[in-house]
Amino acid sequence: MPEHTLRRALVTGGSGDIGGAICRQLAADGLHVVVHANGNLARAQSVVDDITAGGGSAQAVAFDVADGDATHAAIDALLAAGPIQVVVNNAGIHDDAPMAGMRDAQWKRVIDVSLHGFFHVTQPLLLPMARTRWGRIVSVSSVAAVLGNRGQVNYAAAKSALHGASKSLAREMASRGITVNVVAPGVIQGRMADDSFGPDQVKALVPAGRAGTPDEVAALVRFLCSDAAGYINGQVIGVNGAMG
Repeated sequence: MPEHTLRRALVTGGSGDIGGAICRQLAADGLHVVVHANGNLARAQSVVDDITAGGGSAQAVAFDVADGDATHAAIDALLAAGPIQVVVNNAGIHDDAPMAGMRDAQWKRVIDVSLHGFFHVTQPLLLPMARTRWGRIVSVSSVAAVLGNRGQVNYAAAKSALHGASKSLAREMASRGITVNVVAPGVIQGRMADDSFGPDQVKALVPAGRAGTPDEVAALVRFLCSDAAGYINGQVIGVNGAMG
């Protein structure tokens, strides 16, 4: 099937652990996946190579979602080939510190990537998506945005802002066949969690007694991006082993 006849999905932060799992599962559902990286195009390309080796369709892009001009140029180039009907806002960083000792730059950069990045990426995609009368927007948040977490006031602020934004955008776009939802993972295996949590901490924090896997998060994102999930809209859904 030619690429332009496939529904296209853009996954920001698609070169990371959770992002890569999301990209692979969306590609397995027959979408053409645009795998985004912040700066390391080679990491995004390795996800693309995995997808194409399995018979899927994908391409790699790199830009800083916090840079409005760079994002707009990249999105314009993607839209030249037609609408993007699925967007997964997965890009995010954390730079942890107690708020009493947090630097201005730590606060602003974390919010720039997660929250301003959501706007920079999603806003220009909305009207082309609406004209197709079908779309899926999923943002990846965190259990920290639901429960709070010491040392992550900036991260929790950025991610919880996506909850309100998504609920509001869902109301704006629902009549066009577009759903807008949030997935809020807990402790998930991978670079970010492995740096922050030891095995004993995981057992103490998570009632399920283990970290989740990137594929368990991706399975929910995959469902929310499907035709079957068309009546699930404006929701924040946890994937956290009963943390909250």
